[in-house]
Amino acid sequence: MKAVVLDSLGGPEKLTLRDIEQKAPGPGEVSVKLAASALNRRDLWITQGKYPKIALPCVPGSDGAGVVDALGDGVQSDLLGQQVVIYPAKNWGPEQRHYGPDFRVLGMPDQGTFAEYICVAASDVYPKPAHLDWPQAAAIPLAGLTAWRAVTTQGHVQPGQRVLITGAGSGVSTFAILWCLNLGAEVYVSSGSDEKLAAAKAMGVAGGENYCDPACYKKLRQQSGGFHTVIDSAGGDALNSLLDSLLPGGRLVFFGATLGNPTKGLELAKLFFRQIRIQGTTMGSNAEFAAMIDFVAAHRILPVIDRVMALEDAVAAHQRMEGFSHTGKICLLYTSPSPRD
Repeated sequence: MKAVVLDSLGGPEKLTLRDIEQKAPGPGEVSVKLAASALNRRDLWITQGKYPKIALPCVPGSDGAGVVDALGDGVQSDLLGQQVVIYPAKNWGPEQRHYGPDFRVLGMPDQGTFAEYICVAASDVYPKPAHLDWPQAAAIPLAGLTAWRAVTTQGHVQPGQRVLITGAGSGVSTFAILWCLNLGAEVYVSSGSDEKLAAAKAMGVAGGENYCDPACYKKLRQQSGGFHTVIDSAGGDALNSLLDSLLPGGRLVFFGATLGNPTKGLELAKLFFRQIRIQGTTMGSNAEFAAMIDFVAAHRILPVIDRVMALEDAVAAHQRMEGFSHTGKICLLYTSPSPRD
């Protein structure tokens, strides 16, 4: 089968498309003939050597959707031919509060979705929402799940609440906007790009400011009256400004630290007097994934797609992500997986 393979580090240019062995599904597994996949920043970081415990060669890719085309022993027969979306990891474990010691994300060291076929546990495939096309379905898994856990499990976002989402335009932030809007929250955003702010406002957010303005988060607090929840992926020296924008009892939920730790430290007295909670989060469980897919289907949500490219264009797709010029997800579309489509 055709697959995108990373043999050595050095950026997206080290990715190559070639034939590799196609595996048969083992006991409890299914084989999925992939119709589409999507990129995450994790995939780019792996090519650059910026991800922990890199093992090469690897087939990257965590997001995928397609048709179940073969069953391993012990798998119920009605899964054959089903259109599915793949849970983007393995072995979350029994504890919903955090993942277990065997948890790992697809796409290194396990084979990822930048290939024509993949074998995964039968319990890790979920029905594709009927209103989505293949790239839209493939866009959801990792970024959607990370945002879902941040918004619902950790952020407890409720109808009528005000939420600030930083870094509008990234895959996770775009899904966080969609989840919050469809939950009935009032959403505000920040971005370093006026174009991405305009795109977020077109989605229905109530307001946005450019974080290159030192007064960005002060302005957003004044516009909104303060936030019940802030969802952030950057950290850095904006952290205290974000905490200042929270209402008493508010939550700051963060899923990344692209700007590192704040050099000024935290103003702890402000936090405990105002009952502020800081909550880290990443990825999500199978139960959360199932709830997210049901939510997408019930609300007929359409993921934001930056562009759809061919599997053969994987290098160019990663280079586009590298330039931070995209809004939403970059997807790879394969040959249609089955006449049943």
